[in-house]
This record gives sequence, structure tokens and C-alpha cells, in this order.
Amino acid sequence: MPAITNHMPTAELQALDAAHHMHPFTTGADLAKKGARVITRAKGVTLTDSEGNQILDGMAGLWCVNLGYGREELAEVAARQIRELPFYNTFFQTTHVPAIALASKLAELAPGDLNHVFYAGSGSEANDTNIRMVRTYWAEKGKATKSILIARWNGYHGSSMGSGSLGGMTGIHSQGGLPIPDIHHIGQPDWWAEGGDMTPEEFGLMRARELETAIEHLGANRVAAFIAEPIQGAGGVIVPPSTYWPEIQRICDKHEILLIADEVITGFGRTGNWFGSQTLDIRPHIMTVAKGLSSGYQPIGASIVCDEVAEVIAGTEFNHGYTYCGHPVAAAVALENLRILEEENILAHVRDVAGPHLKAKWEALTDHPLVGEARIVGLMGSIALTPHKESRAKFASDSGTVGLMCRERCFANNLVMRHVGDRMVISPPLVIRPEEIDTLAERARKALDETYAALKAQDMLKAA
Repeated sequence: MPAITNHMPTAELQALDAAHHMHPFTTGADLAKKGARVITRAKGVTLTDSEGNQILDGMAGLWCVNLGYGREELAEVAARQIRELPFYNTFFQTTHVPAIALASKLAELAPGDLNHVFYAGSGSEANDTNIRMVRTYWAEKGKATKSILIARWNGYHGSSMGSGSLGGMTGIHSQGGLPIPDIHHIGQPDWWAEGGDMTPEEFGLMRARELETAIEHLGANRVAAFIAEPIQGAGGVIVPPSTYWPEIQRICDKHEILLIADEVITGFGRTGNWFGSQTLDIRPHIMTVAKGLSSGYQPIGASIVCDEVAEVIAGTEFNHGYTYCGHPVAAAVALENLRILEEENILAHVRDVAGPHLKAKWEALTDHPLVGEARIVGLMGSIALTPHKESRAKFASDSGTVGLMCRERCFANNLVMRHVGDRMVISPPLVIRPEEIDTLAERARKALDETYAALKAQDMLKAA
């Protein structure tokens, strides 16, 4: 067994965790019985747990560790910045060098006239900022009635009061009084699950035109913005049909609706370009970024804002902000992360090496009897599990039952692959090598084989 960092026995760590640590999106009582998996260290694309198991991280942490684990440069930059200026705020007409430098770099990288940065500590915070910013923008232009934001069912934009309201996750909406007022949702562009007898192209147009229907119903004089992920991440890596985004863009332009692209997952190389908006030819007024901005090494998020919106906001006192807006350590680490992504040509690696290799391996999984569809863009992909490929049938069991079974078999085979309902999703570090992709695909197929065998044994291969 390889050496591991000294720590208490796993059972003792799990007991302490259960006694004091409240986990996100978790039934605490269930986890306490099972015991949390304890990760002790990581390098490259590999995690090590408290028992010494070597686990291939097919999710890059939580869609974020784009550069992989163990980058000494990021640790050194953080240590240097902590010694030089560990913290200062950007309130009260004050700034500091890391916030300035990172904002300038983001303006350089972002497409179009997205030249201005409002910092946050996470994607959730940045999307809360976006709600207030677009409403303030329209109020300053004398159109205060334009306060409604339209989003999509099964989209994910965070879990705070504002961002959780924007997201279309019914589980989030069921707790805590969400959604807040003036948030409206339309259907998602998930052809596999919801397209019926339409072609993907027909379905993409239909779902996009739900936005125009909503604008006409609510009144263009009341709609402030439309927000969506270029490719839905937490909703199951839903890649929209080719007709979807051009029609969404046309509708936003026609009705003078601000377009917000939530790039928290798709930003910083995940799709093979700096931003998913470039991959899918979207022209947003605001982009939400986080996660890959620092490769997860520090918590940081931001709204990257176009000239027009920023100019209007600059004309008033925007009564909004966070203590850690542009935190100097987080900003310095993010800037170094961007330098490495550029200098090591990581985006080219995604486009020309890792992306094509993973695409071939991933799409080959459609020959498995459980897999009905495999979708992938860059280094984010999903497979739809089904008991009957031709009809795109759902399982008779509750949604997520089979996906959870498959996820557990992935873990048993030392692979982190997430399930969203009965879809399996991956988002590995961008630095993953072809031979590591081969290992990922082998372990995924083995997990599928074991899941299929368990479903047959339990007589669960039944369509709803």
C-alpha cells in the first residue's frame, strides 16, 4: 500500500464527521450509517482515500479542478500572496494588485465586449449578483418594471436564495421558500428525455421558442434577462440540439432581453475553448464564472459584464458586494491558474488530444445494453441509462435508482462518476492523458456491466 498522510483510523474520522459535519445535498442520517469516504490527498487525476485506495477522479472534484491536483505553482503563489497581503477589501474606493490584474486578464480572455468584472466568492454568489445587476440596470434606464428573469427547468445556477431560485431544480425549490418573486422557468432542451417523436432539430426550436412565448405572456416590458448554461452541467450534461442557441439568441436580440450565460462549469477550457459561449456561438451580456477560474484551489467567482451594462451600473451606487470580492489570495491563484492554462496549451490538449480520445471511448459505450445515448463536448459528457434503447424508455423504478446503483459500482471500481437521475456524467481534469482516459473508460464499462448484472438479478430491467 502506498504511504498516506498520518491520520486517525477511518472509522474514527467517519464518526467525527457524522457527529459534527453537515454535508451539502445529503441526508445526514443515511450518511452517518454508511460513513463518508475520506479523501486524504490527490495528484494529477488521482485521489487517495484514507484506506489508501487510488481513485480516478472523473468529475474534477466538482467540475472544477481543471489543472488537476498537486500543482506546486498554485501553492507557491498562494503562500507568497498570504505573506504579502493576505486580505484587503475592495469596498470604500480601494483596490489591490491581484484584483486589478485578474480583472484585466479576464477582460482579455472573454469574448466580445465583456470587459468588466464584478467579483464574488462562488458561482452562487455571482448569480445572486446578476439578479440585482440586471434589475438595477433596467431601473437606471427608466424601465424598473423589467424585473423578471427567465431560466430553465433542471438548470443549475447555485443553491442560495437567489441562485437557487434561478435554477430549475424542484428539490431545491421544495425547501426554504424558493423561488423568490419574479423568476420564471421554461423547458430544458433535453431531446433524449423529452423530445418525443420530434427530431432533435425540431425539438431544439420548440424549446427555444418557449422563451418567446414566455416573453409575450409576461410582457417584454417586464422581462429583464434570460439565464442558462451553454451546456447543462448538474442537470445531466444536456447538450442542446444545434438549432437551440441560435434561436435563443434571435429571441433575446429581438425583445431586448439581457442574455446571461452561466459558464461556471463550461468556462476555462472545459469545452475546448476558453468559454462555452465561444463553442456554441452565444453572445451574452453577462457571463457567470467560478470553479475552473482557480481550478478549485481557491474559492472565487465573478460576473463578467459587457460595456453597456457596466457603463449604466457605473452611473449609480450599486449597493451590493461581498467581504471577499476579489480576495487577494484567490485572485492571485486564479491569475496563476490562467497563466498555466495558456502557457501549457491546455485548451489545445482538450481540443486535439484528450477531447477526441475521450469522445471515441465515450461514444463506444453506446454498444452496452444499458446505454441509450452518449453525449460529449470537450471534456464533459453523459450517458443515458435505459431498459429499452429504441423507445428511449425510462426505468420502472424511481428516477435515479439505477443511476445510484451505477455510481456505487463506479466507486467500487475506483472511479468517480456522478449520476443525475439515471444519467451518468463525467467532467475529468483537463490535463487527463490518453492512457488515463483508457482507464476511465475501462472502469466505466466494468461498472455498467456490474450494474446490468444486478438489474437482471433483481428483475429491474423494466420500462416505466
